[in-house]
Amino acid sequence: MKGRYLSLAASGAALCLTAVTLTGCGAVDGLTGDNEVTLRVVAADYGDNPQNSSAAYWKELADGFHKDHPGIKVEVNVFSWSEVDAKVAEMVKAGKAPDIAQIGAYADYAAAGKLYSTAELLSVKTEADFLAPLADAGKVKQTQYGMPFVSSTRLLFYNEKLLADASVIAKDAKGWQPKSWADLEAAAKKLKGAGVPTPFALPLGREEAQAETMMWMLAGGGGYTDNEESYSIDSADNARTLEFLRDKMVGQGLTGPVEPGKLDRQAAFEAFTKGEVGMLNGHPTLMKQAEAKGVKYGMVALPTSDGSQQPAMGVADWVMAFKNGHRAESGKFLDYLYQPKNVTAFTDKYDLLPATTTGYQAKQAATSGPALRLKPFLTALPSSRLYPVGKKSWAGVSEDIKQNIGKTVQPGGQPAKVLEDIATAARAADPR
Repeated sequence: MKGRYLSLAASGAALCLTAVTLTGCGAVDGLTGDNEVTLRVVAADYGDNPQNSSAAYWKELADGFHKDHPGIKVEVNVFSWSEVDAKVAEMVKAGKAPDIAQIGAYADYAAAGKLYSTAELLSVKTEADFLAPLADAGKVKQTQYGMPFVSSTRLLFYNEKLLADASVIAKDAKGWQPKSWADLEAAAKKLKGAGVPTPFALPLGREEAQAETMMWMLAGGGGYTDNEESYSIDSADNARTLEFLRDKMVGQGLTGPVEPGKLDRQAAFEAFTKGEVGMLNGHPTLMKQAEAKGVKYGMVALPTSDGSQQPAMGVADWVMAFKNGHRAESGKFLDYLYQPKNVTAFTDKYDLLPATTTGYQAKQAATSGPALRLKPFLTALPSSRLYPVGKKSWAGVSEDIKQNIGKTVQPGGQPAKVLEDIATAARAADPR
């Protein structure tokens, strides 16, 4: 995901495998011996070391598919997240697009007419199984091209000990339920008074500024787009959200010693695991990182500006199929990929949320194991809002946000002006 929460693979080298044996990574023609069709797949690596690389999952998947469909081989090239999108772009530019790609964005390829629609690929059962907000995010002009692969939502994490020591919560409390930004401000002031270095970490650095910003905008009743999916970056609600952060959080010294525009997500996570941060927005990966360091934490929905209910932010990665003349074969493989057992195998391995209704229901029904602790994230998923990834302009808009949004919360920052500049460029790149 752009602004994703997953670790990059330890090695940048591609891991190449086929449905049967490991092979080289050269270009492969559509037909092999005995008239078998070979599907070329490019996928991202969700592991953080060679031992838990996604290559093992894809090999097992390809082996199982080939056993059921002996006329179709599947060759999968697995690349680290730091390079997979660029690798696919290079292949497409060279006229050697893969049949299927599992990467971070699809809209540019869909707008260029290079992708099959999901209706051309999937069985009715598979297509209908995608969670509605994720399926909608995969559409360009009302036609779905992007198939959500995995997803996540975000929650507010807090350090139980730090909040108890600062008398934000009672030492025997079983949880904390802040409702409004006033509750956050009051808690952050108590944490500051108790000597906590960073009462509330606000990472608006390049790593994930677009994610942190969207979480706060949604909580303030705004967002990047309106109900008609037109850009509304410069809305009054969004300006008020950033003014709150500038004046109440940053302005009162409640966000720590590092300027938000220079603080990256992972650095904030690491500070949380060291007991230096009282509160911050996080995703499932932070659970493991905190537990590994013995930090006891709680998780709640990010409070809203006035205590009213607002949607959480969701994030998804995407699968797409290029028009290489293998529509039927690609469709069969994708139907296999989205079988419940295969969805569950991947999401369980990496503590991710499923993109399908059957996968969601299976995790909701879990009474033990990894799925149990993901339930707070699952609860937020069906009503979550995603980045406007269906707009081919989104990549550029996201970069604009990364470069400029941190300025809005500096002393003397001008949220309305910065938002207006970003919105003007966004609308010019995506005229309706």
